[in-house]
Amino acid sequence: MSAAGAVANVVGGLLALGLIVYLFVALIRPEKF
Repeated sequence: MSAAGAVANVVGGLLALGLIVYLFVALIRPEKF
């Protein structure tokens, strides 16, 4: 596995995790959005 592939995987994972957390918070506290 190349270094660029590893970096892309980490960045993609963080973006996916952030999106899941954002949707979870928006679901629980919709008055904030």
